[in-house]
Amino acid sequence: MRTRRGLYYPRAKVCVDKIHVKKRDFAGDNMACRKRQRISPENAGKSDLFDALPDDLVISILCKLSSTARFPSDFINVLITCKRFNSLALHSLVLSKASPKMFAFKAKNWSESAHRFLKTCADAGNVEACYTLGMIRFYCLQNRGSGASLMAKAAISSHAPALYSLAVIQFNGSGGSKNDKDLRAGVALCARAAFLGHVDALRELGHCLQDGYGVRQNIAEGRRFLVQANARELAAVLSSTAASNISTRSWLTWSPHPIPHPNHRHPTVPGCPLLSDFGCNVPAPEAHPASRFLAEWFASRGGMPGLGLRLCSHVGCGKPETRKHEFRRCSVCGAVNYCSRACQALDWKLRHKAECSQVERWLDEDGDGGEGNGAVDGNDDVIAES
Repeated sequence: MRTRRGLYYPRAKVCVDKIHVKKRDFAGDNMACRKRQRISPENAGKSDLFDALPDDLVISILCKLSSTARFPSDFINVLITCKRFNSLALHSLVLSKASPKMFAFKAKNWSESAHRFLKTCADAGNVEACYTLGMIRFYCLQNRGSGASLMAKAAISSHAPALYSLAVIQFNGSGGSKNDKDLRAGVALCARAAFLGHVDALRELGHCLQDGYGVRQNIAEGRRFLVQANARELAAVLSSTAASNISTRSWLTWSPHPIPHPNHRHPTVPGCPLLSDFGCNVPAPEAHPASRFLAEWFASRGGMPGLGLRLCSHVGCGKPETRKHEFRRCSVCGAVNYCSRACQALDWKLRHKAECSQVERWLDEDGDGGEGNGAVDGNDDVIAES
């Protein structure tokens, strides 16, 4: 077989006296280099055909495996198969094509080796690894500068979740004081993520336009973005369901009037929060592996990111406050708080709409009403900034 360079792959019975074998640790660092006998002249006819496969062909196969891996174990099993797989699987080309689900580490299994592996993938140019490690460092390990730098690296490569996460950081002034908020930068990052089709960014940008938050108010344009977000969300659910050959009749219906749920406080069927008013009851969107890691990380620590700090009340988010009263809370009940308007809109119809009840007055645990960071109205599309 002729390669692109004009060379020929070695045949199975060709004698290869010596080859270089590089040993690497889990992070991919070179540990040693030695020579060993691969095929001797007398054993040439008895050699394994796998040894005759060229490295570029094996790397191509491993790239396909890493890009379609559904669990971290799918890739780890390759590393422990043999020395050659362990060496070639840590090639920068293979790591740069790894899928997001390959970085879906459990918070309870977090270790220094997992940290090094993510760092190696990020150094190889994998934007998903940059984003995941950036979120973990920024929120969990409280290394704000390094985490923001990694997310910015992914954002430069047009990674929509990284752009949206940086927008939320700018809106809230996360990692700094209230004066560090930059609403115009947040809207610009959100607009870029929305252009790339990120549903939460579309929803956030729609609310910003409706409320005039960081941008000139344009109610009609804001509603257009909200409708587009709902349409993209439904299209994503339909495409994922069609790929898995699951019938949609059990959860997708249509009627001109909203479908009342038999028990609003204890729903038995999970539904999409923003399409129920139109008669559609589809599964809620799957959270990103980085968001699930944050939720598991802080849940294992009692749900408290720090003294006086709170988590975003949307179950699929997992972001914590970096200072007191950073997140806005519901102005009706004061029992929930959100990092963004998108999280508020999702959680309102998914859960909080059935639980919210008006009270005359609510206070913080320490006796004050917050830093005036704004509140979330009882409806699902208004968040006022005071």
